[in-house]
Amino acid sequence: MDNGQRNLLGEFLRARREATSPAQVGFLHAPSSRTPGLRREEVAMLAGVSDSYYIRLEQGRERNPSAQVLGALAGVLCLEPDAAAYLYSLAHPGVRPRAETGAVDRVSPSLLRLMHLCPNTPAMVIGRRLDVLAVNPMIEALYEGVTHFDNCLRMIYLNPRAADFYPDWEKAARAKTAQLRSAVAADPDDPYLHGLVEELTVHSEEFRHIWARHEVRTRGNEAKELRHPKLGDLTLSWEVLSVSGTGQKFVALTAEPGSDSERALRELASTVARQTATEAAGSSARL
Repeated sequence: MDNGQRNLLGEFLRARREATSPAQVGFLHAPSSRTPGLRREEVAMLAGVSDSYYIRLEQGRERNPSAQVLGALAGVLCLEPDAAAYLYSLAHPGVRPRAETGAVDRVSPSLLRLMHLCPNTPAMVIGRRLDVLAVNPMIEALYEGVTHFDNCLRMIYLNPRAADFYPDWEKAARAKTAQLRSAVAADPDDPYLHGLVEELTVHSEEFRHIWARHEVRTRGNEAKELRHPKLGDLTLSWEVLSVSGTGQKFVALTAEPGSDSERALRELASTVARQTATEAAGSSARL
């Protein structure tokens, strides 16, 4: 998106947001005095992104939304297929979405609301293809600076900081690769998964080596170690809940009570709360 051109993506998002009623997304008791359409923070919550990220999209300051974000926004804004394709073309001019990748996983509004009821706990929704479908602000802060966060496998193999972020990188990589093997076994004809395996095979020698081990496992509750650039080493328990009928997983990260990791998460929650309040105040001033 050229900053010298009109902000067509932001204009489209704003128009569709204002044209989407609260009732369409399940807000059945919205005050009658409110302005028409959805508020920015409501779209952000339902799409699984932070308020500040969505505001940057509307203002034209965020220029590379992922296919997962675009799919989530298309769902929240109740876009028909043609409108969803138009949204994608605005974000990625000259590039058409690959039809062969199959349908984008949709996270239900009720699950998104549940995720955002955990303001002090890092939480996210993982899809059946190991895509990161939705996150809350705590997860965003925990994974600050981590690239390729749209998919668990791409994050660990294509992110240049992965070896720093995961103190035991090989353990984490083997676990995620075994989960990918399980996903492929469950849906062997899914072209998206085959494309992901091909991408990783081309770009990562480590993936080729670990993939050849043919280890298989599903995602379950476990303890993991992370190294945050500001908080230091963390030991967190990944609590994983299956979402019935979707293949999706709701993941919440918790720490042992009284531990250094718990204190670090409290510190992170305070930081997130201050940033959210500052961004909300700035957004209100611009409206």
